[in-house]
Amino acid sequence: LRGARPIDGQRLRALAAALNELYAAVPADVLAEVPARPGRERHLIDRVRAWAPRLRPRVGGAVGEAMDRGLDWLSRSGLELGGAPEVPAVFGPGDGNLANYLWDGTRVRIVDFEDSGRSDRPFELAEITEHVAAWSGAPLDADAFLKLFALNAAERARLADCRGLLALVWLFLLAFDSLEGLERRRNPPGTAERQATRLSRLLDRTS
Repeated sequence: LRGARPIDGQRLRALAAALNELYAAVPADVLAEVPARPGRERHLIDRVRAWAPRLRPRVGGAVGEAMDRGLDWLSRSGLELGGAPEVPAVFGPGDGNLANYLWDGTRVRIVDFEDSGRSDRPFELAEITEHVAAWSGAPLDADAFLKLFALNAAERARLADCRGLLALVWLFLLAFDSLEGLERRRNPPGTAERQATRLSRLLDRTS
């Protein structure tokens, strides 16, 4: 699904259908014995906290301001307290890159299960909507996409937190990338600034 062509309604619905099928693919009793997927929030928070003293003094402007705001939000969010979220467990593919969701003209096929495992829908959906691939090319309409999932109140609240965390992680990653020499950068100039705007907009929704 990643590419220059817009992700239209048909493809968006097919993506949601493929994910719903995958999330329900493993019976609950079997899923309880499946290891949690890597890269969950505790790991991401630890990475952000390790990155902050190294990176924050090196960036300024909108990126620095968004970083400060994101770190302040993280401290107040309760995510660092840990504990199991009160949401249903699902089998998650573990990678939100849209390049792993292949449109065959009729349905979406999912590839790359290297980091798959037990997860929950809010975290998995946040990983898709906040991945740089969801907006750096043909944008994924995150609001329209998320409306295709019947999330309960607890899942919706967790989704907002997970989106904030994933957006903050991507701000750090893109800020690191922006400090590389031009020949080593993976993203066009201005990508970190665009991510700063995305993070700020997400945090505006939570205030």
